[in-house]
Amino acid sequence: MNLSVVILAAGRGKRMNSRKPKVLHEILGRPMLRYTIDAVKPLKPQNLLIVIGNGADAVRNKIDDKDISFVLQKELLGTGDALAAAQKLLKSSEGAVLVLNGDCPLMTTKTLRELLNNHKRSKNALSFLSFIDDSLSGYGRIMRDKGKVTGIVEDKHATKEERGSNELNGGVYVLESEVMNHLKRISRNASSGEYYLTDVVNIVSNAGGRLNAYNCPQEEIRGVNSRDDLYEVSKILNRRNISKLMEKGVTFINPETSVVHSSVSIGRDSIIHPNTYLEGKTSIGEDCVIYPGTRIFDSAIGNGVMVKDSSLIEESKVGSGAVIGPFAHIRPKSEIGRDVKIGNFVEIKSARIGDRTKASHLTYLGDSEVGRDVNIGAGTITCNYDGEKKHKTVIESGVFIGSDSQLVAPVTIGKGAYVAAGSTITRNVPSGALSISREKQKNLMGWAKKRELRVKS
Repeated sequence: MNLSVVILAAGRGKRMNSRKPKVLHEILGRPMLRYTIDAVKPLKPQNLLIVIGNGADAVRNKIDDKDISFVLQKELLGTGDALAAAQKLLKSSEGAVLVLNGDCPLMTTKTLRELLNNHKRSKNALSFLSFIDDSLSGYGRIMRDKGKVTGIVEDKHATKEERGSNELNGGVYVLESEVMNHLKRISRNASSGEYYLTDVVNIVSNAGGRLNAYNCPQEEIRGVNSRDDLYEVSKILNRRNISKLMEKGVTFINPETSVVHSSVSIGRDSIIHPNTYLEGKTSIGEDCVIYPGTRIFDSAIGNGVMVKDSSLIEESKVGSGAVIGPFAHIRPKSEIGRDVKIGNFVEIKSARIGDRTKASHLTYLGDSEVGRDVNIGAGTITCNYDGEKKHKTVIESGVFIGSDSQLVAPVTIGKGAYVAAGSTITRNVPSGALSISREKQKNLMGWAKKRELRVKS
């Protein structure tokens, strides 16, 4: 089947109360419109058009796929006018045209493919999706006569009798190319001043054309018109993502409190605790444990890693068997080796940490190259910034850094060297050496008694 797709994304979205175009509001890290695009691309359409209007430039800039063309709806005069704007680019195309809305991110490829198959099998001129609901308002009512679709009546224009129909319009259509010629026959609605695409259904029915509505899951039709809708749709998509991972052998202790983007992958037998945020292109290996309050963004986590409470990992790699946290911050461009321990209140920034190295508490390692089997004592700081430039610290394998040490970059600590606690290191330390840089201790005998007498006087 030759197929063209038109996504309607020109609306103002007044109820969002936002300067941003409605279709660019993000759901789980991605623009709402992207979900619709991803649902139609597996159908391999010959043409993929997006009708834009409100915030047109912003939409173009955000959605920069080379296989997508944009059509500007100059005046926002309804869905019929929007499709008519796209018709000019489709005149040379043959076959079916799939039309759907850019604010329905729950629509699935599976449902769209079933609609197209039913359309082709029935040799319809027009097909569309519907759903059954006895209580919803605001959706067009589908009229049938002895099972045959005779038209759609917009809810706000429906009579009491017409509102008795509980089959509602899903707003997703498949039109044969010849049906597109009927768009010019749509009349402008007297009360709203808009051209309704639903009128094409009535026109085709009156002309005796073959058409039908096919029921689909109501959830997939759900549109986003308000911040509350955005929240509800986000919950559904998040649960879909988590359910897919659970089917692959991942345990979520409390799925309702975890946020997981669709681009996240997790290996089997990993355990995800409550209040975790797994975002972007994050991959987590097998047998990992991610404890509460953790956020991992665009990072690769190896097998058997434990990320303890309230830790943040951004755009970094963590080797298998590592233990991170609690309260650790792995900043972008960091690489943590195998079986490394990064403990509480440790910050790593643009650093490579070798296998089996330990920085157990209260440490900052920035712009650093740290070797294997290194011990970083509590309170160690790499002083990497001179007010103008960042400088590198190199700590070679087998080094022991005592607590409360400052390493003033650029500086290299040689293999197997020791740095005494409380030292400020400003020069390179040779391999195997002990470096100590601190004042010699003085004990002033009887000082406390003298102070006591001085205070009393």
